[in-house]
This record gives sequence, C-alpha cells and structure tokens, in this order.
Amino acid sequence: MKTFCGRANPTTGAMEWLEEDEDYDYHQEIARSRYADMLHDKDRNTKYYQGIRAAVRRVKERGEKAIVLDIGTGTGLLSMMAASAGADFCYAIEVFKPMANAAVKIVEKNGFHDKIKVINKHSTEVTVGPDGDMQCRANILVTELFDTELIGEGALPSYEHAHKYLVQEGCEAVPHRATVYVQLVESRRMWSWNKLFPIHVKAEDGEKIIVSPSEMENCPGVPSVCDIQLNQMPSSDFTVLSDVVTMFSVDFSKPVRSASTCYKVQLEPVKSGKAQIVLSWWDIDMDPSGMINCTMAPYWVKPTSAHQWRDHWMQCVYFLPREEPVLQGEKLYLTACRDAYSVWYKLQKARGEEENKADVHVETPVCRCQAHLLWNRPRFGELNDQNRTCQYIKSLMTILKTDSVCLCISDGSLLPVLAHYLGAKQFFKANHLEDKIKIIEARPELLTSSHLEDKKISVLVGEPFFTTSLLPWHNLYFWYARTAVAAHLTSNVTVLPQAASLHMVIVEFQDLWRIRSPCGICEGFDVRTMDDMINNSLNFRESKEAEPHPLWEYPCKALSDPQEVLTFDFRKTVPQQCLSTEGSVNLVRKGKSHGAVLWMEYHLAADIFVSTGLLQMSNEKGNCEWNPHCKQAVYFFSSVIESETLPDLPSTVMYAINFDPKTGEIAMEFKP
Repeated sequence: MKTFCGRANPTTGAMEWLEEDEDYDYHQEIARSRYADMLHDKDRNTKYYQGIRAAVRRVKERGEKAIVLDIGTGTGLLSMMAASAGADFCYAIEVFKPMANAAVKIVEKNGFHDKIKVINKHSTEVTVGPDGDMQCRANILVTELFDTELIGEGALPSYEHAHKYLVQEGCEAVPHRATVYVQLVESRRMWSWNKLFPIHVKAEDGEKIIVSPSEMENCPGVPSVCDIQLNQMPSSDFTVLSDVVTMFSVDFSKPVRSASTCYKVQLEPVKSGKAQIVLSWWDIDMDPSGMINCTMAPYWVKPTSAHQWRDHWMQCVYFLPREEPVLQGEKLYLTACRDAYSVWYKLQKARGEEENKADVHVETPVCRCQAHLLWNRPRFGELNDQNRTCQYIKSLMTILKTDSVCLCISDGSLLPVLAHYLGAKQFFKANHLEDKIKIIEARPELLTSSHLEDKKISVLVGEPFFTTSLLPWHNLYFWYARTAVAAHLTSNVTVLPQAASLHMVIVEFQDLWRIRSPCGICEGFDVRTMDDMINNSLNFRESKEAEPHPLWEYPCKALSDPQEVLTFDFRKTVPQQCLSTEGSVNLVRKGKSHGAVLWMEYHLAADIFVSTGLLQMSNEKGNCEWNPHCKQAVYFFSSVIESETLPDLPSTVMYAINFDPKTGEIAMEFKP
C-alpha cells in the first residue's frame, strides 16, 4: 500500500503530492510529534499524577472499584499512573495505530499488562458491554486532549460522547476543570501580524504613501488562533489595557456540550489606548478543590512562579475584528464565541442592558479581502517591517531607470508598487495602479512575448518569497523562475537580489532541544520504547532533514561563529551540476551543541543585504537575535556534542552540504 504526501518542490514553487511507502506517513507523524516535549514536561506530569492519585483515592473511599477511561493515551503514561495509584482496571484509548502498538509494549514492559487494556480506536467508536471494548462504564475519566487553544484538538466532542456512552454519571475527572483567561492589550508588533500598515516611500518627486485598500482595512481576518511562546514577547512590545479576567470554564466531571455558544464578560480598561489584541491562556485544576493546578499563564501574570517550558501548550493571540479606542474606566463587554474547535472575540462598548443582552451572538470572522488567505501572520509582519522595506527601496533606487521594464517574481509582493513609485516605466505584476502595473497570470516557463507586449525585461526583481516555501532555501524557486524566463531578459539585465548565500551556526538551545531528546524514565515509568520509536522514525530517511522553527520564540546561544557555506548567483541560470561544500566549524564557546541553524541571506544590490536568520549576536555570551518574520532551518544532531572546556585547540564539527539543482533540496551531514 502507498500513501501520498504533500511536499514543497523548490524547482517549481508548487506543492506536489509524492507517492511514499505506507510507513513514511506515520514515521513523519512520529518524528515531528511533540511526544518527547510532553514527556519532558515535568510540571504537567507531576500534576497529572497527583490528580490521578487523588481521584483513585476518592473512588476507593466510596467503596467502589476504580475503573479508569484514558482517552488519547499516547504512551500509556496516564494509565500507568492510575494503575500504580491503585486503580482496579484502565481502558487506554489511542486512535493512532503505531502509537497504540507502542503503548502496548510500554505497558507490558512496566508490568501493567493485566491492569491496562489498550484500545486502538477513536473514543467515539468504543463499545461498552459484555462483548464490547469495555466491560462496564468507567468512574474515572482521564484525558489529555488539549492544545494551546484548549479545544482545537476536539476535546469537547470527545468529552460529550464519553459522558453519554462511556463513563458513569458523577464520575471523577482528571483534569476536573479548565478555565480560560483573557487580557486586552495594545500592541503595534502583534497588530502588524494582522493588518497592512501604510508604507512611506521617499521618491525624487516627494514622499508617497502606500495604503491598503478599505476592504483590507475593514476585513475581520481569519478565525484561526495565533499560538506563540508569549513568554518570549518583551513587555515593551505591548501595553496592558485590562486586568486578567476569567472568560469561561468547563467542568469535565459533568456532561459537556460541544454545540456553539458565546460567553460575555464586563471589562474596565486600566489604561486608555487602542484595543487590538486579546491575549488568552488556560489552566487546568486536576482536582475539584483546585489545589492541584497546572497553568499556562505568561511571565507577567505569575512573575514569582517558576515557568515550565513547554511547546505543546503555549498562549493564544486573537485579533479583534477592528481596532477599538478605549478609555480608562469605561465599561466594555468582551464576547467570546466558540464552536467545537475554535474561539473568536468581539469587543463592544456598554450600552443599554437590554440591547447588550440581545447582541450576544458574534458571526465567525471570514476574510473578505483575500489578503489573510494569501499572507500568514509572519508574512504580514515582514511586509510591515519598515527597516526591511527601506533596504529594498534603497536597492531599487540604485538600479531603476526611467525606461526600466521590470518583472517581479514573488508571491503577494509589494515590490511592484515600490518600483512604480520610484520611477519604473512599466511593471508586470499585481496591484491596482491604473495601467502602470500589469498582472500576468502565467507560470514563468509559460511566459510569452505577447504577455510582455514584445518588450524585453531590463530589471528582474523578487524578495524572494513564495507561499509554498517551508525551509529557507525553498525560496530559491526565484532562481529557477529566473532561469525559465531567461529568453525574455535583456543581455544586461539587472537581477535583484543578485545573489543568495546559505549561512550556518552551531547552537545550544535553552529549551527547544527537549522536543528531540530521549526521555528514558518518566515519573518512574520506563518509556524508552517511545524514545526508540522516535529515533527510528527520525532515521527513516538515509539522511536526516532540517526542520523549520521560528527561533525568536526559542532562545539559543551560538557556540560557533556564523559562517557562509554556499552561494547562489542569480545573475546566472541554475547550474546543471550540484553545488557542494565541506569543512569544519570551530566551537568558540562552552556549551552543549544541540544542532546547526541554517538560513538564507540575500544580496540585493551593492552592499545591501537582507537576512532571513541571524540579525545580531552578542559576542560575549553568544545570545542570538533572529529575524522574527521567518522560520530558520534547524538540524538537530543525533547526539549532543559537549564543549565544556575550550583548550588551545577548540572542538570542531565537520559538515558536508550539497545542493541538488534537480530537486532544489539541500542535504547535509554533521560529525563531531
């Protein structure tokens, strides 16, 4: 049996469906999963164990047998906690077959095979009765079905079904309840991920301002949550406008409804400003009394408590449909609406009581301007980065002439508008600028002279940015497109950017290493079977692959100096032969080498460069500042390289990197 997997093709700029062995899909699922991250989450695991012990004890004190239902068991960890706490029997449900198989082995290895039954089904397909999957209904419901938004992984429908068909009325639940909290803030940085700001262009005939059309300005955007590591957002990047308020709670020990509903709370701003963003997070009480609490609250809410790093549960950023000026002390109503899988918000000024009661339902936001469908949140941020835009404006000013005929190859780019205002005679691309910019709806290889009105292109530009790009070098599609249109270019064509280079640095991560680190023993249970499973999946391909991560959210320090490893000359066509390099990197700082970070740098013109990766590094400690609008490529080493002491001859990491022009992919290998 074969499976089809979507993959970006850097040579065509398109997503393609590739036929893979049936094992490939699940290996990718395991390799890129967050199981290791969850197993390393000491706070989560400890609190679950405490809650499970307390629930088993309460059931036993009532003189009942403790029968546990564990939905989404994963490794079987929570079921083993229950069995260890004295539960009489556990039904552990896991829909993902490879994971269910691993759970069976882990349960067996830890000696609980007679206390735990692993059921490889979706919980809504589980049957109860003498011939069913479960002999009887459970009286303890244990789950970990939550994502950053709490309900995004289908927790509510699963709970709703379980209460109807799988657990007893009045059952114990671990966790017992979840509470969602919100805080209203003003943040130019976060708002820049949702709206296009005016762009100022200083041309020879004065300053021009590019503004977004009204349909984009008034568009409510898309309802999907923006989940980030809010603990990496400096307090200088937002202004708190309200206290933290409880938005809603869900009691998991009682029947749960997944039907759409709304919640409304009253707010009084603690400061005047522009209400733009709702920040949100949740906590879970593992017991009815709320003594065993696991919280996702960010650093400014609970500044005294030690924050547990985790990547499987973060914090939420929600964009209000429009910016609302608010005054300190005025009465506001914040409405949260949810369906079974997502939440969205609306802010209203207080009016007559009856009017406010009537106006509770809020429509799901739907993007009407198309921009929120074309550009993701980091892309909005990138287009709003005035410093970056200035680099492109400076570059364009050095190459454009009054008779320049330009072609832009990039997705959803503002370069054509910039070039038009800077004096280009004609521009072929997209934007409603009278007849000055022409949109060509054709792939580069299908471009004809008639598309270009029989003109030759004298300036070829690109950022480059393509929506299908996952890894930094996938934007090399610009090079392939440049090669495809070579016949339509003048002999002395100017290409911007004129070249790109691949850069690399060896790093020690503060926390991100946990997502790829073996766990071994978790809360006293042997989960090495899971470690082996992840390792086998990571090694499924002959060579491991780099993976994209937005490193502004994941602090790290550089153990080596950054270095350029490959260059790509866009003034020439794509070569037939591979581009290869090998060498060694000296480790100049003490630490644990968790992996290599790679990124692209674009040489726009003269001495103007734009980096998609490292922006700054403190030489003393090696702390890195990363481009916040791009994901960098992270290649995790299979074993950590220690450089605790730096003798006269520093430790080195050997590397071999190969760019294959046939596939557009970059393969790499690292050795200590």
